[in-house]
Amino acid sequence: MSLRSRLSRRARITLLGVTAGSFAAAIIVVPALADSDTSEQATAAARQAEYGPEPEADSPLVTQTGGLSTMATATLSPDTMINRARVWLTANNGGPVPYSMERNWKDGYRQDCSGFVSMALGLGKPGLNTVGLADSRNGVTKRLSGTSQLKKGDLLIDYSTSDGDFRHVVIFEKWANTAHSSYWAYEQRGTYGTTHRKLTYGIGNDNYDPFRPVKLGGGSGGGGGQVPSPGVSWPVLQNGSKGADVRSAQQLLTAHGYTVSADGVFGPNTRSAVIKFQKARSLAADGVIGPNTWSKLTKVVQSGSSGQAVKAAQTQLNVYGYGLVVDGAFGARTKSAVVAFQKNHKLQVDGVVGPQTWRSLLGTR
Repeated sequence: MSLRSRLSRRARITLLGVTAGSFAAAIIVVPALADSDTSEQATAAARQAEYGPEPEADSPLVTQTGGLSTMATATLSPDTMINRARVWLTANNGGPVPYSMERNWKDGYRQDCSGFVSMALGLGKPGLNTVGLADSRNGVTKRLSGTSQLKKGDLLIDYSTSDGDFRHVVIFEKWANTAHSSYWAYEQRGTYGTTHRKLTYGIGNDNYDPFRPVKLGGGSGGGGGQVPSPGVSWPVLQNGSKGADVRSAQQLLTAHGYTVSADGVFGPNTRSAVIKFQKARSLAADGVIGPNTWSKLTKVVQSGSSGQAVKAAQTQLNVYGYGLVVDGAFGARTKSAVVAFQKNHKLQVDGVVGPQTWRSLLGTR
């Protein structure tokens, strides 16, 4: 029998009992797929290779019972949790923290997906593993009945071993669309390190289940059907980000005289424009659009306004399903949409897109 025929259609995983710093080394063998294999299976194999098996619960790389300090005594706001997660996007000299199941970052947390989430939750260092985050006995999370309950700061966890010894966890930030078919999330993943991107884990038929940190407060930045607070966080955009938020940022940059294509892709040209904008306003010129840059980038628009800043507001309103023509003219339909949005989000209802309305337009889904 040939080697190819002896291998199953899925990637074979051989775990060698070779100790290296008290953890097992893993070798992943991905054979050529048989003719009947689908691209979906190939994608699954690649995804497995991207994450890899995680440290076991008794590993010195995993926080042991009694080491879950912060969550046992303090309530963490969703905004604080998300802001902690964002730190790793640029913590490595302006770049993301690299992925590793074997190393701890400078802050003491393990550099894999569950170490990243443990850091965001302020758990004991170096962090729980994925199974530990999902285990109710640890008192860190509780399982939700469905993804419709997801709010900012919740987790989607694949803690099953039915597809091999590969597990993963991501932090839910906000819905990416009104249909709730995808969402924005923070994750720590192989090859890329800390990432902020749109995901569909848990939406379809997979092993991901929704969980809520038990000490996560609900007073700041909700989602999943609840009305968000006006104190929601600005999104963080950087090289590689995509979507409506990027398009709005590009339109706002153009409104300030830094012409870039409003294609919704944060590439080199957009980053260059951001750096120029930041330098002109004495901001940290890191090419990342965070809270300080957003506060300078947005412009107040209202009835009678026109131009790229109005297009940016219309782009954001359409994310919430208002169906506006993005023409840059702030007319009656745009004002009506703004008023409706402000009512739904408990903002001052004046039909003017000012700082608080901009923040809610960009910071909630």
